[in-house]
Amino acid sequence: MSVANYFESLDYGPAPEADTNVRDWLKSHDASFGHFIGGAFRPSKDGKTLSTHEPATGDALAKIAQGSEEDVDDAVAAAVKAQGPWEALGGKARARHIYALARMVQRHARLFAVLEALDNGKPIRETRDLDIPLVARHFYHHAGWAELQDSELADYKPVGVVGQIIPWNFPLLMLAWKVAPALALGNTVVLKPAEATPLTALLFAELAARSGLPAGVLNVVTGDGATGAALVRHDGVGKIAFTGSTEVGRIIRAETAGSGKSLTLELGGKSPFIVFDDADMESAVEGVVDAIWFNQGQVCCAGSRLLVHEGIHDRFIARLKERMNSLRVGHPLDKAIDMGAIIEQSQLERISALVGKGVEEGAEAYVPDIETPRNGCFYPPTLLTGVEPASTVATEEIFGPVMVAMSFRTPDEAVALANNTRYGLAASVWSENISLALDIAPQLQAGVVWVNATNLFDAGVGFGGYRESGYGREGGLEGAYEYLKPKAWSARKPRKQAPPVPVVEATDSFEPMAVDRTAKLYVGGKQVRPDGNYSLTVISPKGKVIGEMGEGNRKDIRNAVQAARKAAGWATASTHLRAQILYYLGENLAARTDEFVARLSAMTGVKKSDAEREVETAIDRFFTYAAWADKFDGAVHSPPLRGVALAMNEPIGVAGVICPDEAPLLGFVSLVAPLIAMGNRVVAVPSERYGLIAADFYQVLETSDLPAGVLNIVTGYTKELAKTLADHDDVDTIWAFGDAEVSQMAEARSVGNMKRTFVDNGLATNWFDPKVAEGRLFLRNAVQVKNIWIPYGE
Repeated sequence: MSVANYFESLDYGPAPEADTNVRDWLKSHDASFGHFIGGAFRPSKDGKTLSTHEPATGDALAKIAQGSEEDVDDAVAAAVKAQGPWEALGGKARARHIYALARMVQRHARLFAVLEALDNGKPIRETRDLDIPLVARHFYHHAGWAELQDSELADYKPVGVVGQIIPWNFPLLMLAWKVAPALALGNTVVLKPAEATPLTALLFAELAARSGLPAGVLNVVTGDGATGAALVRHDGVGKIAFTGSTEVGRIIRAETAGSGKSLTLELGGKSPFIVFDDADMESAVEGVVDAIWFNQGQVCCAGSRLLVHEGIHDRFIARLKERMNSLRVGHPLDKAIDMGAIIEQSQLERISALVGKGVEEGAEAYVPDIETPRNGCFYPPTLLTGVEPASTVATEEIFGPVMVAMSFRTPDEAVALANNTRYGLAASVWSENISLALDIAPQLQAGVVWVNATNLFDAGVGFGGYRESGYGREGGLEGAYEYLKPKAWSARKPRKQAPPVPVVEATDSFEPMAVDRTAKLYVGGKQVRPDGNYSLTVISPKGKVIGEMGEGNRKDIRNAVQAARKAAGWATASTHLRAQILYYLGENLAARTDEFVARLSAMTGVKKSDAEREVETAIDRFFTYAAWADKFDGAVHSPPLRGVALAMNEPIGVAGVICPDEAPLLGFVSLVAPLIAMGNRVVAVPSERYGLIAADFYQVLETSDLPAGVLNIVTGYTKELAKTLADHDDVDTIWAFGDAEVSQMAEARSVGNMKRTFVDNGLATNWFDPKVAEGRLFLRNAVQVKNIWIPYGE
């Protein structure tokens, strides 16, 4: 075809990117790679290998080592050896290394971009213009945190050795998201890339070593899921950071339960893309293209559920179909395509099967009449209309270039449809009415919300999900905290076993100070009898019966959680109101100091002066969190674009709290108060041995204006009640402080809805020490950060 013909037809011609340098690099390694451990490549101990292929052609790219447990042992050993010296360098010296890595990425940007396109199948335009610049940005940003660590994060220390497992959809970018903060803050890393896309990670490790990164600081072990499992299990690893499917995330949560390992999970998504009738239609249509056909829809936060106001639904769908007709699918190295290849045949078959299921359930599929390569793993852009909210394609993550469309009538219905998912990773809101957009955004149960935009990312803005999309954040200060642990917690020792409760005869009488022989539960703002009508006897260290408390059961927990759900208005109550009520709780507790001192002395056997100290500290803790209630604010981030990102601290929801035996009143208050201050509703299980103090406390609640259902108290056998709370899918987070078995149970049984956990792993907390038992650590665990991106300008 001549140039004149191109001017007449305006068709795109091929614009291939040269891959010579990548082929030369592969050839220099004989297209065969071992693990990168201790600063050098080495073969797998058992000699086993895997093959990687180009998704666009099916051609073999390279052989990689299949990691065994012995290989993981070697990598962790190298990381352990390097971690002490790396931490000892100090933040400012580490910053120089991280800056060097950023510049290394920039120097080799084209090599990384081409290799990523070949290995993953995504278009070269995306790897060149989006992925690689953002990789460099992450290292520059986190080099800054290393530089400031000694002043801004002085109360924290590195976790140690971090095991990181990354997916195949953004291989190098996910490496940067995880490796940059981990190394910057003094940790060392064992990275397990996806078995389908390990090559950019190996190239990065090789070039990082050339740039002067000390041996053992970054190690890469390749292999399949068995390699990742060995890394998760390894006792030498202090943290696991995983990005991947919710199913695998559940396995990792269960595997690490009770181990003391820190955990960050960034999992699946089914993100809504909401278009109101006043939206700029052309911009919103382009937004859909970016939301679902970027990276062939193989994006965890892809806007895969299109919700359009019914007044413009038909026009919008018609315009979207017209736009789909101009999309181009082709070889990833062609600079004139919109979509590349699906990662592998099994994923291609899964996408096809789910689309077939959608049609079977009544959806109508639209596929544009465009050319798609015959060889390789390619799937055309697809739109499913007439989709019901409960249909398979509306609820399951397809992870491919398939958009499902529905309509809504009112903003409330849009929010209800958007939140009708077990996921909560991201959302997009399109409206020219910024007041409407900013009203809707906080109502969406998602960790990231884009206003009149989609798929915006930056190293300075946290990214992560709610619910089954995982927990923890990557990027920004909130992401930095994920790779640190409080120095004050490092000195904690295993909790001493409490002496057995004295055995008393049934004829033993109550002490005169006993107030209520049948203390009830406190549910929904009322004293209620336990469902089973059983009670537990509370016995003093001297063997005297001093009272009885209700023995709660599974149904009582259910009722308490239901009451907490009904108290959802507490989450939207003003921070000023929350502060005033917390002050009031402290004041009312102070008014009954003598009563609580007597109860503590009788139950625990402590001296009167120690009991007085505990009550006074509990009062101070209420005042502390009353002060924090309207001061633990979010932030306004300034990413490198015309716009801002609002980081909002939001309550998590319903919290289950398991309280320890030591300092029974103070421990109870120290756990409950920060959650309430941040707008959560609580179902608290007090100390099994000394729970009568919490039964006394509900009499304080009744005179303190705390709305019904915000704090519910269920006394009884700790382990049974903790098990029920951890299993309950309407509980959003579990705080478990007690013996190690309770922590392990809370983490292991939280996998049903991937609830967040905050546990002590059986390590005793000095509840009287504010450095250990109050403040930002507890507040951060009482909130989840939502980042709302707001671009501005024409």
